[in-house]
Amino acid sequence: MTQLDEYADAFKVAALSRSDDGVLTVRLHYRDGPMTWTALAHREFPRLLAAIASDDANRVVVLTGTGGEFIRTPEGYGDVYRSGRVTPADWERGLGEATDMLYKMVDLNIPVIAAVNGPVTGHTELVLLCDVVLCTEDTYFQDLAHLPGGLVPGDGVQVLWPMVLGPVRGRHFLLTGEKIEATEARALGVVGEVVPRAELATRAAEIGSQLARTDPLVLRHTRRLLQRPIRRALDQDLTCGLNTEAYVSISRFPQFTDSEPGVDQRQRHTR
Repeated sequence: MTQLDEYADAFKVAALSRSDDGVLTVRLHYRDGPMTWTALAHREFPRLLAAIASDDANRVVVLTGTGGEFIRTPEGYGDVYRSGRVTPADWERGLGEATDMLYKMVDLNIPVIAAVNGPVTGHTELVLLCDVVLCTEDTYFQDLAHLPGGLVPGDGVQVLWPMVLGPVRGRHFLLTGEKIEATEARALGVVGEVVPRAELATRAAEIGSQLARTDPLVLRHTRRLLQRPIRRALDQDLTCGLNTEAYVSISRFPQFTDSEPGVDQRQRHTR
């Protein structure tokens, strides 16, 4: 069994602390400021989840951010993928990390509470994989990482948002880049509670302590049961979505496009 002191300082994108009753708080950050999702975060997060799962002293996880944002998408995020600097080998590694990240979230045997401390504009699927979702009044959800950045939304958002919002509103959300503010998010079932910022950590700890007092066997199997529909949906569509996202991105690399201006790319091989 892994112990907290063996992995507490092992991750650059997360600060970890645990209460006496086994509630592990994971505070995401980028250089101790708001979490800006980077390749490092993508690489570390599955490893972090594996470490959490291997420590039996963890009874509940609280996932939160730093400062006034939960997860932000970096400026120019899509430009990097269009530039050709993200190679097929990078995509191969990234697809493995993305798959590992989502399945490790789903397969955790303990509940996860999202204490969303502000806007979420990237990897919104991580919030939807949590069991209890709290957010501050200034929180909003927006997918800036995909269509607004020129990427296919295939990393799980295409599975989870239609599940939560319904197929029509889910497609609308992903296609338009709309913001869903906190009050509307609660009405739509995206979050369970909207709380003042000053009370967010306290409320998350309160629910965490309540869950931690539950019989571990009951808690573990309840979590598995509640996550089964999500896992079935991911099994059906995650790999296809990730592969499509990678294929479209790679096909737009400069070396695969015609350099002549005004050429219809669909005709480049028939001239």
